[in-house]
Amino acid sequence: MAEESFQERTEQATPRRRQEAREKGNVAKSREIPSVLVLLFSLLVFHFTSQWMFKEFSGFMRFFFGHASEFSLSFPGTRQLFVLVMKFMAIVMFPILTGVTVAALLGNFLQVGFLWTAEPLTPKFDRLDPVSGFKRLLSVQSFAELMRSVLKILIVGYVAYLTVKHQYSRLPDLVVLSVGDIMKYTLSVSFDILYRTCWVLVVLAILDYGFQRWQYERDLKMSKQEIKDEFKQREGDPLIKARVRKMQREIARRRMMEAVPKADVVITNPTHLSVALRYSQGEKMRAPKVVAKGAGFLSDKIREIAKKHRIPLVENKPLAQALYKGVDIGEEIPEALYKAVAEVLAYVYRLKNPRRLKHSGQENPGMAGVEG
Repeated sequence: MAEESFQERTEQATPRRRQEAREKGNVAKSREIPSVLVLLFSLLVFHFTSQWMFKEFSGFMRFFFGHASEFSLSFPGTRQLFVLVMKFMAIVMFPILTGVTVAALLGNFLQVGFLWTAEPLTPKFDRLDPVSGFKRLLSVQSFAELMRSVLKILIVGYVAYLTVKHQYSRLPDLVVLSVGDIMKYTLSVSFDILYRTCWVLVVLAILDYGFQRWQYERDLKMSKQEIKDEFKQREGDPLIKARVRKMQREIARRRMMEAVPKADVVITNPTHLSVALRYSQGEKMRAPKVVAKGAGFLSDKIREIAKKHRIPLVENKPLAQALYKGVDIGEEIPEALYKAVAEVLAYVYRLKNPRRLKHSGQENPGMAGVEG
């Protein structure tokens, strides 16, 4: 049961899965859309250039038969004739070839956008296995492709039959028409058949693209285990990441504790919070910096290190809370706290200089409590 649920693909494909499939050339694409666009563009080009092509072809045929006796059957003569014919064909067929090329590129671009990959061209030797090839030939997908092709031929053939059926009554009149009129009539009927067929093929192409899109999304679906495995590959194992984060916190905490002995004062709240400040004019500090801060256990450790290195502890609840919440470690204090911190540092400096403290005759009435 567990293995069965593991193989169940019920989840939509992730962006990474889609990107990997696209890089391999696995995209939702219908072969009918480029075919229909090629046919439509060819008809449009032929419709607008047919008179010019007929005129050019007639002129070339007159020139060819009028100067046939001038061409030599030797190698230089046949080469000259071949170059002349190829040049004429290139000029006459250039509009149609251009339209076909643009239609083919446009048909693929509209479906998959710009995509360049050599993955489909990579030789796959497993395809040379006759047993696998025979299985693919008799697979359900091959049978479905065959049925779609047969259905398309039947629909197109029926549309062509209905178009020609309406022309049965005009067939006897062709015997009294000239060759030119018969050609015009034949071209008109042919265009009518192709025009109606194109619209049928457009509908079939849209339906086929919808089917290919559905099949593509179905084949890309992933199981929940595959999504978990992909997340682990992309983000890493959550247990390992948690351990790495824990180690990083330990390293940051150790560095913070190593910075406490360099502090000038530790401001407390009175025991729950502790914030260590340092200010050195020699290092060109614009304002005092928070070198360490902590709550609970960390607060106890900061006070313990401060007492060990004879760093003054000043109790000031509002200031300690403001520094703890508003200033990160390594940042300078904001201007709003300049005055309060300056008063604390001034008192600490006087405390470190007994002569100045004795001369002032007072301890600092603004301090709630001092330990040193």
